[in-house]
Amino acid sequence: MRSKQNPMVLVSPDLLCQLMERTGDGREVSVRDLATAAGCHPSKIGHLRTGERKTAVEDEAKAIAKRLGVDLLVLWEHTGRANPAPIEPADLAVAV
Repeated sequence: MRSKQNPMVLVSPDLLCQLMERTGDGREVSVRDLATAAGCHPSKIGHLRTGERKTAVEDEAKAIAKRLGVDLLVLWEHTGRANPAPIEPADLAVAV
């Protein structure tokens, strides 16, 4: 069962791409490696990079930020009642 976490919103797909090219340790990270670190499907990372998807659950967002070597809020924004998450297209839903 998927946990009930508020989704986090990606600040910028371009920033994600830039950080993947040069992580905190100075090395590039691939889509597949980042997906493995986040525990999600590589297509989710691909959709985040293109802007087709704007959200990830908090655990994924934390893992992505950690793998890229940045603080969580450099790359992600919290959502909640005051800051609702955008609705993702149904065709991007990936069963895990």
